[in-house]
Order: sequence, then C-alpha cells, then structure tokens
Amino acid sequence: MQAPLPSFTIERGRPGPRLLAHVVVGKYADGLPLHRQTEIYEREGVDLDRSTMADWVGTTAALLRPLVEAIGQHVRAGQVLHADDTPMKVLAPGHGKTKTGRLWVAVRDERPWAGSAPPAAFYRYSRDRKGENAEALLTGCRGFLHADGYGGFQSLYVSDPKTNVPRLTEVACWSHARRKVYEFYESTKSPLAREVLERIAALFEIEARINGQVPERRLTVRQAEAVPLLAELKSFMDKVLSQISGAGTLAKAIRYATSRWSALTRYTTDGRLEMTNNAAERAIRPLAMTRKNFVFLGSDAGGDRAAAMFTILESCKMLGINPEAYLRDVLTRIADHPINRIADFLPWRWKSG
Repeated sequence: MQAPLPSFTIERGRPGPRLLAHVVVGKYADGLPLHRQTEIYEREGVDLDRSTMADWVGTTAALLRPLVEAIGQHVRAGQVLHADDTPMKVLAPGHGKTKTGRLWVAVRDERPWAGSAPPAAFYRYSRDRKGENAEALLTGCRGFLHADGYGGFQSLYVSDPKTNVPRLTEVACWSHARRKVYEFYESTKSPLAREVLERIAALFEIEARINGQVPERRLTVRQAEAVPLLAELKSFMDKVLSQISGAGTLAKAIRYATSRWSALTRYTTDGRLEMTNNAAERAIRPLAMTRKNFVFLGSDAGGDRAAAMFTILESCKMLGINPEAYLRDVLTRIADHPINRIADFLPWRWKSG
C-alpha cells in the first residue's frame, strides 16, 4: 500500500511552493520581469524559460483568486476608504503597439485613528478609465471615500433618490491641493504661494500630533485648532485671487482648492477621516516601480494577474508580513483547503502551518 501523494500546487507541475513564491515576489514585489529572472537563473546553470514561468504565475494567480476576493470583501466593508488609479501600458496583440490600461486600488487602513480592523489593499485591472470601473472597484461600499478630483468617482457621491443619502461621501486630498501650489512656488519663488504653503503646513503639523489617536480626540483637536486655521486660509486664498490674474497658474492652483472646499474640510467633521489620500498613493507607488521595469504588461489577463498579486503582496506589506514566507506556506496548503474556509488564509489571520 502507498499513501496518496499530497496535492501539487500546480497539477502535474514540477515547481514547488517555494519556487513559485520566489518567482511571484520577484516579479511583483521586487520589480523583476520574468525575462530578467530567466537571465538570473541562467547564471546559476538553471534553464527556466520565461513563457514557462508566465504559465506558473497565471496558474498561481488563479489558485489564489478566492483569497484575493476575500481580501476585497474585507476592504469594501470598511466605512472609511481610500481609492486611486494609475495607468499601465498593455500590449495590444496583433497591433504591434501598446494600449493604456488602468490599475485601481481601494485601501482600508484604520491605524491613523486606532481602529481595530486590519489594514489591507484591494486592486482591480480595467482596460480604460471609464467611470464604471471606479464603481466596480467600490461595489457595495458605504461611508466615506478619500480620492482625488477624478470625475469617475462623482456618481458615487450622488444621493440615492429613495434615501436621500449618497453611497459615499467625498473627502478630498490636501496633498493634491498643496502640490499644485508647491509646483508654482518651486518655479517662481512667489511670496504669496509660500504663505499658502506655510498655512497648509500648519494644518499638517496638527495631523502629525494626533495621528494614531482615537477619533474623539482627533475631532476635538481639529475643531479647536484646524477649523480656525482653515477659515483664515480660505480668507487669504480669496484675497490672493482678487489680487492676481485669474488666468495665471497660481490662480488655477488656488481655485483647485477653493472649488473643493467642502470636501477638503470634511476631515474636520469626523475623527476617522484623514486630511489626505496618501494611503492610496502609497499603495500605488509599488506599481510605479513595476511599470518602469516592465515597460508594459503582456495582456489584459496579465493586468488581472497583477491586480491579484498586488492585492496579496501589498496587504502583507501593510501588516508587516514577509510576503514570500506567507506565499510559501499558503501555496503549500491552499490546494487541499476547503473553499468555505478560505478566510483562514487571510494575511491577518494567517498562522504558518
């Protein structure tokens, strides 16, 4: 009698969980395209074709898909979310050129206000930047959304005719508003721009002091300190607009803020909200490195795989988990694990087998 073999991570495949985890982390976390990994293995006398590893990555992504969706459900259940997107070049088969796809991210991170839910990021790929993709990313979400001024999010802020309540309430980003003024100051050294920046800096100093404190404390400090400073900043901006050309760059930068004033100041009404959308921008940053190293994704399917892998790897990063150790263990056990218990493998519940 011979005991049955344990399930292989890839059916009838030769690679084990350690090799698969190493390839995936190298590609998506360390920015090493598969053709570069092939060259690295060649130096060690190992013949691993790029197309073979691409098949491994695709199969691994499919195996991990239920786990990715479980992370997505956790993120979307949050009442305070951050969202953003970034372009990715994608090969257009048969055309000899690339097209522009998008990778979207939704982030749930309650650490700034001492929340109990574990932080996580959920990514989705789309072929374009139509508003329907923003809605698909945030399906079922209710509460507050930190985001930039992209028009595709606007439909999410519209009140439901039945309840007169919007699905999501907009929270605009002061980093975006500040950046436009800063760019003008860097090129002109304008005293007016400098004063705007100094006033915004005072608001950020308040946030640095209350970061990580409970919502009630954050709200009390903001009402006492930030609200008066914001009123003074708004008056100063209005005064500047009356003194400079309305068609100038500084005027446009200031109007970017004043036209979004309600959304920019909303963070002072709830201690769970943030002054910026930096949580989403941090989640987008690894994609920028990958985009630079890869030049382009091979297909739309490659975009879906990238979204799945970034969901797992970035969530591990936010939790301080070694992603390669995590994937090694999960890939060892997931093939034989009941699908209705996939939550056992969520990064914040994971225990090495």
